[in-house]
Amino acid sequence: MVKKLKRRWQLSRVRSGDGSALPEYRLWQLFSRSLFFFELAGPQGDKHSYAVDVRYLVDAKTKKQHENAMGKSPAALYRDGVQVARSNLPASFPVPGGVVEVATSAFGLKRMHFVSDHGGEQALRPHRSSQEGLRARFDERYPRTSGLVGAVAVLILLVVLAGALLQGAESLSRIPPIAENLGTFTSPVNLPVWANITLLGAGILAAVERALRLRYHWLLDTVAS
Repeated sequence: MVKKLKRRWQLSRVRSGDGSALPEYRLWQLFSRSLFFFELAGPQGDKHSYAVDVRYLVDAKTKKQHENAMGKSPAALYRDGVQVARSNLPASFPVPGGVVEVATSAFGLKRMHFVSDHGGEQALRPHRSSQEGLRARFDERYPRTSGLVGAVAVLILLVVLAGALLQGAESLSRIPPIAENLGTFTSPVNLPVWANITLLGAGILAAVERALRLRYHWLLDTVAS
């Protein structure tokens, strides 16, 4: 029920596109833009090429200014190279046979999937020159190394999570009512400042790495933020 209400709210925010052409992806947009593609058959069986363009530097507060000046929204849907819809994030774009769900986290994308009316889902294909595309090409060329990098990223986030839970428990136990009734807890791990900063930096890099592969867990990938 909650999922349906959330999707309905997102669909209600989608506006018609302005009919502009899909801009070329440029090298200098590597950290400010993501571009994904997929193909779908229309009601008549004719195939169409779709693209979802995400601009990270366009947010809800500056949306109107950007739309008036450049015709851009945080996310836009293109069909056969023409903008047909646009929306703030998170977004659900209606397409034949389902919707395209788009959402971001503090470290990049966490959703870029086509979800069919029957519940199946499939990740979209990233532009080859985008961050996500470069990561996907690395995975294709060096699958074992890519798998190792992914496993290390998860391990780093688990360590960061464990440290955060221990520090949180210690801080919580110092609240007077809790300390008086249950006593205080001292974390067995007490890292120096430089180690905490290093671990936090590693956690951020690990979260970014997972975002490039559209991997997201509500707890694991938010602990570094």
